[in-house]
Amino acid sequence: MVGVTELLRSLLGMRQAVPLSWSSDGTTLLVASNIPGTHQLYTLPGMAQVTSYDEPVTGQFLPDGRILVEMDEGGNERTQLHVAGEGPLVFDLRYVHRTPVARGRVLAYSTNRRNGVDFDIVVRDLASGEERAFELDGHNYVVAVSRDERYVAVERTGARSGDSDTLLCDLETGEVSLLTPHDEPAEFGPPVWTDEGIAYSTNLGRDTFAIVREGDVLYESEWDVELVADDEARTLLAVENRDGYSRLQLIGGDEIPLPGRGVVDHVVFSPAGEKVAFAFSSPVEPNDVYVYDLEKRALERLTTSRRDVDVSTLTEPTLHRFESFDGEAVPVFLFEPEGEGPFPVVVTVHGGPEAQWRPWYAPSFAPLTQFLVSRGYAVAAPNVRGSSGYGKRYEHLDDIERRLDSVRDLESLHRWLSARPEIDGSRAVVYGRSYGGYMVLAALAFQPQIWAAGIEAVGISSLVTFLENTSPYRRAAREREYGSLENDREFLEHASPMTHIDAVRAPLFIQHGRNDPRVPVSESEHIASVLQSKGVECELLIFDDEGHTVEKLHNRIETFERAVGFLDRVLG
Repeated sequence: MVGVTELLRSLLGMRQAVPLSWSSDGTTLLVASNIPGTHQLYTLPGMAQVTSYDEPVTGQFLPDGRILVEMDEGGNERTQLHVAGEGPLVFDLRYVHRTPVARGRVLAYSTNRRNGVDFDIVVRDLASGEERAFELDGHNYVVAVSRDERYVAVERTGARSGDSDTLLCDLETGEVSLLTPHDEPAEFGPPVWTDEGIAYSTNLGRDTFAIVREGDVLYESEWDVELVADDEARTLLAVENRDGYSRLQLIGGDEIPLPGRGVVDHVVFSPAGEKVAFAFSSPVEPNDVYVYDLEKRALERLTTSRRDVDVSTLTEPTLHRFESFDGEAVPVFLFEPEGEGPFPVVVTVHGGPEAQWRPWYAPSFAPLTQFLVSRGYAVAAPNVRGSSGYGKRYEHLDDIERRLDSVRDLESLHRWLSARPEIDGSRAVVYGRSYGGYMVLAALAFQPQIWAAGIEAVGISSLVTFLENTSPYRRAAREREYGSLENDREFLEHASPMTHIDAVRAPLFIQHGRNDPRVPVSESEHIASVLQSKGVECELLIFDDEGHTVEKLHNRIETFERAVGFLDRVLG
């Protein structure tokens, strides 16, 4: 068993690195790496360490060369802004200060410090320290500052599912205008000010995201596309999501080669636009930093993070589609161990729900995936209806009263898996985090006869108490997806696993963070106590120094070791 434990710890200990921003002269790249066990800041070349906090951080270069550091406390998501080596810049532990964007003298960020609920936009003069606020209702994020430093672009979450607006805060007049008027639900990516007009990605009037400028389509595909550009918008890059895998295409130019088949993240151009840095990972390779030189047409790997496991021994998934109860085709990535089986299977459901399982080495599940496969488990990762990445028709198939249709997708997946001779459907486990945790609990409650066990983290046991007790600033954003307490309470009660708790009989492992501002820890404490009182095996693990995610390496090790021990015990 010692060797088994060492393998799991080695998989969890595989370090990662992602690029964050370039210095204004383009000579230095700021990256985040979890070398110490939590993500800290480093500079390249040389991999000089900038921060060494107990808490994970992210950040960016300020135009004057200083480094802005973003950090919360114990995963509570009340982010504060610091300057490395100097101390706090924007600091009030009662409130959130998020999505900072800097250009020239301007630092813009969003914060709920006016009333604890609505996120206003604050613009700070980096030279004088003076601030001015644009008071806005709702959920707002800073996404860009114009090249002339006159406008701050803001994404506002819409009242409808799958809907957003882009607002422009005018720093000269103080006015706020709408950049993206529209009637039908649609979403918009960060704007880029080019010489020919403002460009952005959007799914307005179409099923998938395309890149448009002044009404003209610059780039489109059957898949979703994001837009990234350098500071002066001389180079425009389309980042395409092709069935979960990434493709990089320079608009009007070449395709940027990738080191393999996987997922690109954190794309950042150098200020002059001659280089573009990005993180690349695959199901067997954690994120590392690459830079592509546009003039030389050369790709260079800048970091090779520590690997205590031979990645050539790890398993790639195969992509399939299964037919659900109503004929809908649902994508699923399937990892299979060596041998003939039949193998027990773990079905992992992503969070969101407006999100997508993609073939990368995500630390929240990939180490466990590879470990389970090494021990003879198959692992299936579906993108059930409601997932992003497959067009807005598919994304809206689970809205409000159709919520349980996505749960029925899991039943159809179980049937599809069980029909495969290499899979043992009688030993099927369902796993998920956050909304994926809700899906685990719903599967055990609505389909108790088919699941042998469940593993969930920070999951919703009651949609009603979740909405009543989540952070006030998150409630409206979640009600547009799940339904409102005022108008949809009867359905919310019906769709809640707690309502059907008497049907649950499968053993369940639960993990939660005490400081979670999204899903209150009471959701896990309550369902665990009820199941234990009914004699259903239920193990609950709570970390007092974590929030909605498990950021600290020693806590991830404990979580996965206990989860694997739980599976060994209940599945034999």
